[in-house]
Amino acid sequence: MVVEYTSILDFIDFNGQYVMDNAYYPFEDVYNLPFAISYGLWKIIGGALAWLINLIFPENPVSDWLMSEPVCVLLSLIIFMLIVFIVVFVCTLISLWMERKCLGRMMDRRGTMVGMKGFLQCVADGLKTFMKENTIPKKVDNMTYMWTVSLVIGVSVLLACMIPLSQRWFVVNYDSGLLIIMAFFALAPFFILVSGWSQNNKYAMIGGMRAAELMISYEVPMLIMIATTALLAGSFNIGDIVDAQYETVWYFIPQIIGFITFFFCATAESERVPFDIAEAEAELVEGWQTEYAGMKWGLIMLADYFRGYVACAMVTIMYLGGWALPIIGNGPIPEIVFLLKTWFVFFLMILVRAALGRVRPDQIVNIGWKVFMPLSVINLAVVLLLKVGGFFRWL
Repeated sequence: MVVEYTSILDFIDFNGQYVMDNAYYPFEDVYNLPFAISYGLWKIIGGALAWLINLIFPENPVSDWLMSEPVCVLLSLIIFMLIVFIVVFVCTLISLWMERKCLGRMMDRRGTMVGMKGFLQCVADGLKTFMKENTIPKKVDNMTYMWTVSLVIGVSVLLACMIPLSQRWFVVNYDSGLLIIMAFFALAPFFILVSGWSQNNKYAMIGGMRAAELMISYEVPMLIMIATTALLAGSFNIGDIVDAQYETVWYFIPQIIGFITFFFCATAESERVPFDIAEAEAELVEGWQTEYAGMKWGLIMLADYFRGYVACAMVTIMYLGGWALPIIGNGPIPEIVFLLKTWFVFFLMILVRAALGRVRPDQIVNIGWKVFMPLSVINLAVVLLLKVGGFFRWL
């Protein structure tokens, strides 16, 4: 049966819960806000398109097909992915803008001033790197040279999009959430090592070797602290960890040692000053990025901020109650609460960058094994005592 489309308004439904009535709804019985927005947008776009096609070709089957349940879900998923990426991208640009303004004030200057309090400087930098010449040295391993940088950027974007902003804003509700995020997070140093080797440049090679050498010194303590948080909450699921903190107390209180240790480990994992050993512009030209020019270099810089956003989000989820607030709980706009907490953690990283000079490779290895590792074990022991003592229930 062919439906006659008489008005665009026939296909617009702003009731967000209606999307869950679709037989092909991909998130089981959990309401997903960005997908509901995407579904509503496709109702408008697809309805307008179906109505226009029906005006030109009356009683055609294409209009029905465009508004059928499986097609609506499929095309809504495409819009859904775009919305999630755009939100994460804008949040990352805000982090970049915040760092420039804060560092400027800390250095007794105003920071970037290009449009909208300096925010458009980020857009200008993107256009600048896009317009630069895309040069590739002759003696590089072309396939590895391109694939590794693509994977570094791709994994960073994937990780940032996987971070849930609330119980209703997520891509996948996975039970092993923190472990999956950490697994992807740990891939970047391997790609950096191979990328440094592929460039046939001694500075890039040294930068890649440094990244691989230092990775394990701070990732093992991070894994211990992730396991400690999961033990305290009784789950690796991000939503369960946030709910457990709302029911008891934010975990930075019983895990103050773990909070401080994880913060510095996360700073090192995202290759931020003072732990940017793999880049080290003052001694390695540009480190493992030396032979990347133009838009490739710009995307690598953007990927660094994506990883910084993920690191701050992990601190927020594990120690600062995620998107929940004491007494209030989730509130009407938990996504804004989560982002404000994440930007607060990023502000602490900016303070560390402004206050400390770069450490040497041997210093960070010693810090990782001789300071972070014992502190992470002490933090685990404290949590075990709290659990055994009955302060936190076993799940």
